[in-house]
Amino acid sequence: MNTRWRFNIGITKIGVLSLAVIITSCNALKRVEEDELLLTKNNVFADEEKVVDEDIQSLIAQEPNSHVFGFPLRLHLYNLAKKNPDSSYQAWLHRKPKREQRWINLLSRKQVDRLGESFVVKGASEWLKSIGEPPAVIDTARVRKSLQRLSAYYGSKGYFNNTTSYDLVPTGRKQRAEVNYNVALGKPYYIDSLSRQIASPAIDSIYELHREDSFIKEGKQFDLVDFNLERERLTSLFRNSGVHNFQESSITYDILRDTSLLRDDQKMDVELNIDNLRSRGDTIVSSREYKVHYFEKINIFADYNFDVDINSLQSLDYENYTIYYKDKLRYKPKALTDAVFMDKDSLYRDLDRLRTYRQITNLNTFRYPNIEFIEDPTQTRLISNIYLAPRPKYSLGLDLDVTHSNIQRLGVGFSTSLITRNVFAGAETLSLSAGGTFGLLSDESLPEDFFSEIRGDINLTFPRIWFPFLNTKKIIPYYMLPQSRIATGTSFQKNIGLDRQTFNNVYGFNWSPTDFKRHTVELLNIQYVRNVNPDRFFNVYQSTYDRLDEIADDFEDEPTLSDFYQTPEGSDDPRLIIPEGTTGFTEAILDDGLVPTDSETFRDVSRIEERRVRLTENNLVFASNYTFSKNNRVDINDNSFYQFRFKLESAGNLLAGVSNIIPFEMSDTGDRLVFGVPFSQYVKTEFDYIKHWDLSRGQVLAFRSFFGVAVPYGNSDNIPFIRSYFAGGSNDNRAWNPYSLGPGSTRNVNDFNEANLKIALNLEYRFPIVGDFKGALFADAGNIWNVWDDVDDPDATLNDFASLADIALGTGMGLRYDFTYFVFRVDFGFKTYNPALDPSRRWFTDYNFANGELQIGINYPF
Repeated sequence: MNTRWRFNIGITKIGVLSLAVIITSCNALKRVEEDELLLTKNNVFADEEKVVDEDIQSLIAQEPNSHVFGFPLRLHLYNLAKKNPDSSYQAWLHRKPKREQRWINLLSRKQVDRLGESFVVKGASEWLKSIGEPPAVIDTARVRKSLQRLSAYYGSKGYFNNTTSYDLVPTGRKQRAEVNYNVALGKPYYIDSLSRQIASPAIDSIYELHREDSFIKEGKQFDLVDFNLERERLTSLFRNSGVHNFQESSITYDILRDTSLLRDDQKMDVELNIDNLRSRGDTIVSSREYKVHYFEKINIFADYNFDVDINSLQSLDYENYTIYYKDKLRYKPKALTDAVFMDKDSLYRDLDRLRTYRQITNLNTFRYPNIEFIEDPTQTRLISNIYLAPRPKYSLGLDLDVTHSNIQRLGVGFSTSLITRNVFAGAETLSLSAGGTFGLLSDESLPEDFFSEIRGDINLTFPRIWFPFLNTKKIIPYYMLPQSRIATGTSFQKNIGLDRQTFNNVYGFNWSPTDFKRHTVELLNIQYVRNVNPDRFFNVYQSTYDRLDEIADDFEDEPTLSDFYQTPEGSDDPRLIIPEGTTGFTEAILDDGLVPTDSETFRDVSRIEERRVRLTENNLVFASNYTFSKNNRVDINDNSFYQFRFKLESAGNLLAGVSNIIPFEMSDTGDRLVFGVPFSQYVKTEFDYIKHWDLSRGQVLAFRSFFGVAVPYGNSDNIPFIRSYFAGGSNDNRAWNPYSLGPGSTRNVNDFNEANLKIALNLEYRFPIVGDFKGALFADAGNIWNVWDDVDDPDATLNDFASLADIALGTGMGLRYDFTYFVFRVDFGFKTYNPALDPSRRWFTDYNFANGELQIGINYPF
């Protein structure tokens, strides 16, 4: 065994050494001619002061070759490719007999490449070039283009008289140079006065009412950004003030300055011009004044398709709306009108139009709607036609996946879902789903190696806040996309842990005031967990059994305990029998007075028994919770954003209140029972903050912080396992496996370590490597602790600020491959600071591959 390990280490060292030799032997100037210079860096100076602004740096037309840890990897990959792979093909062809040459020439190039070494030479060269990067040879034409961009940029900031130049600065290394871009700014220009020429009286009146909000102000330095922002502000203002057809192109600006006068004050006059509405006909372009519009009529066409003759439809008037339908109206009128935010005789607002689009889409009953506006002859009244094309009444989905984990040797899962829309004619959605996972277990200690899990769920969604006897429309308007959800589900596990059966029920709401904020309230979140085989506890939690058996070794000669031991075949070490021996030995220690109650043995066995009872007892969680989340990410390509989530959950208070009126059954320990199960009572809160910084050229710095605590009280001395925290894993501290870190400074106390307080801090630097391959360097800090519960182990509890010294630190590296729709991720974490060790050995003691952890995940961890 040791020989093989040393051999593997030797092979690894040889491989690393070989790779290092290959890399260092690469010549970065292989494709750079003698009269050319390789670009190593760009520097921008404005009035001799270095500029580090990323927006300005992005104006440079030519960038140096990309680097990975300071090494131009893609450049060297490009240089490894043969310069002319076709010449290798010709040489290979001439080595063939003439008869074979004539036959090969009749084939397609793809067929030829499959014949021999040409496929390897040419294909590998093309692949290396595609993932590589040609040398960034300094191109003076691109340098001049960069100077033009810089001049235009600073001109847009009011430096109209700027001048630009560049210098090539040798780096001291052969055929390498930096480019310094120099910008002499000159004096900036300022806005001296503002005037306006507005053709339409209605537009002029609206502008006058809101002119103080202008981005363009007297005395302010000229900035083209302000002019663009002002155009956007005015366009939004007019369209939300009744001018539904306002065109942004109607807005122009004139910069007025008398050039015949010799002035050196850098002041300019700005004139705002807003023309009339322009319409292009077949032969001419006409113009007319903008008008403020009010709605004359709003028509809703339900179940619309292009083949329907509108004149053949039936109609129904409901609350100032006219609903058209064919044969039979399949929707409650209120469900349709509540999704429309434009009212008869109301002023047109573009905001109402956008909200109507969002809410109709949120119904999940119609495809993206088409909204049409028709002006009447007076040009001040509008008719709105809203065309709704229904989605299919039923949708069926199927899914199949294969899984593997440290528990499952192989698992095959399937799921199916049936979605029914417009269930009660109010745009409700009913979803029925069922699934299962079946496979083979990796744990040979269990009596069977086959496991299964079957689950089923029912979800009913209402596109409104459904709360009896309360009108929530004024509190949560429909433009906030309110939804109510009623869900129930169950799952059955066999040969997984203690064979758990779970029943879930949820009744809650959610709404989104903006695209970036979301509120979720679950008035009832009921979860009942039943452990079918609690006697298998010591089979499943093997490390807990080993600790108990180690304690029992000191009592092997006790005659009254002899029936609790059994010596395995091929061993001379008696072991406790599961479950008769473990139960009997525990009772002998705790109940029969075999050892003093203040002894260490009594305390250790008591802790093991408390954990066994907690993890094997059935749980009833009767909770309510509120979650607020916010993010400012614009789209999937936005790499500079933040996310914040706050959650507050309370469990057991309703049942505790009822117990004051209706007497509940009591357990031997004084807990109140519901159907024979003690209900959990606790309060739990979580804070989760994520921040990303875009460092340019595909580099991103990502940070995450998490704090969560659950405090038991009343009917509970601890938090149920299903609501506890754990540390480690591919989305947490990647230097430890899931459930293996903590609590506190304990070391692998249990198979599944959990606690009721958690702190996590993560920092990750992400960078491109080659093509869709990306790399990462990360540092993960955090741990879990017990606090304000029934755990008395000082190493596992958070006692004061000194306990924060138990925060573990894992560092490492990762490799990702971007499949566009998802990211496959492999991380390797090293235990940099391990609080489970003695204080003098915590830093870097386990910082090696033998104690590192390989983590595999899908998508980024945060």
